[in-house]
Amino acid sequence: MKKPEREHLKKVADLGCIVCAKRLGYPDTPAEIHHIPSGAMGKRSSNWNVIPLCPHHHRTSNESYHLNPIWFTEQFGTQTELLNETLEWLK
Repeated sequence: MKKPEREHLKKVADLGCIVCAKRLGYPDTPAEIHHIPSGAMGKRSSNWNVIPLCPHHHRTSNESYHLNPIWFTEQFGTQTELLNETLEWLK
């Protein structure tokens, strides 16, 4: 991974969870990186198409994207919408 990618991933993670901060009003929730799938099966997702999610919203609860993607999307928006919001938040 090249330095610009590492820097981008750090900046995104440092934002905190986009769901907690922007949807629920809890700023500064620690976040991990969620890669948005590229659409091609077996192809690794880009390190530029990522959103910050806390473990609860990323992978560890019934409210997480990985365990309940349909519910997550209905509640918080599509991955593309959250990506666009993340990119705006970085500015």
